[in-house]
Amino acid sequence: MHLLDFEQGLAELEARIEELRQISGESEVNIAQEVGRLQGKLDRQLKALYARLTPAQKVLVARHPERPHAGEIIGRLIEDFTPLAGDRAFGEDPAILGGLGRFRGIPVAVLGHERGHDTESRLVHNFGMARPEGYRKAQRLMGLAGRFGLPVISLVDTAGAFPGVDAEARGQAEAIAAVLDAGLRLPVPFVAAVIGEGGSGGAIAIAAADRVLMLEHAIYSVISPEGCASILWRSAAHAGEAAEALRLTAQDLRTMNVIDEIIAEPPGGAHRGREAVIGVLGASIEKHLSQLSGIDGAKLVKTRAEKFLDMGIKLQERD
Repeated sequence: MHLLDFEQGLAELEARIEELRQISGESEVNIAQEVGRLQGKLDRQLKALYARLTPAQKVLVARHPERPHAGEIIGRLIEDFTPLAGDRAFGEDPAILGGLGRFRGIPVAVLGHERGHDTESRLVHNFGMARPEGYRKAQRLMGLAGRFGLPVISLVDTAGAFPGVDAEARGQAEAIAAVLDAGLRLPVPFVAAVIGEGGSGGAIAIAAADRVLMLEHAIYSVISPEGCASILWRSAAHAGEAAEALRLTAQDLRTMNVIDEIIAEPPGGAHRGREAVIGVLGASIEKHLSQLSGIDGAKLVKTRAEKFLDMGIKLQERD
């Protein structure tokens, strides 16, 4: 497993556990007890380490290459998933996955940023950074959901919308604004989850939801720490200070009521317990969809709009 900078002290222990597991598989010697003892020690160290992560360290965890991505979560939570491609204006954008399926028996529309899991797939999905056609595809899916009364689930995981010249030429800002407007006007339940990195307008574009959930070690911010540091200090070397100032952790955002629930991750982060964290996320989505299911569409739209319009006022009053 890829170890982050602050996890290097665990490398020797993890290597010893892996070595013993291989020996156990290749011989008749039973060393399960020793493996269990070492695994317990590792779990305790991980729990202690992850209980005191700094915002800068949480940024590293949120960007961990082995965290569950949207495609994997959709594959495990959505039955009969049928992907729908294209924006009907320019083309397809693999940075945003979208389609129809069943979530625990309920027909739903699903969309999410997909970063990819290896070098080849990351290039295909442009590291989860969508172009205008990706956001227009999301807008099209929201329109279908509203027309046919399908709840919407979105999975947020992007460093931000793609900043390339081609994206700007095709109306990146307008596309983000349009899908934000579509999300706010949805007459159906809408639940969003920040599963990794929620960066800038590219993230909130598909997160203007009735309920916004966030994995425990995910981040959600108007700008990346590196981008903020480059503007304020003229050097990305101050990214740690920027991460602290941005208050981008799930814990900070829950305190400010920017998000509605924090989804617990296993000791050591979601990448160390993929099945478990996807299961907990699924249970939370089910709970919130159930709470929203009996509410009239017009009331959903009104309450959702008020939630986001009041957010800045409440934060200003708080400060």
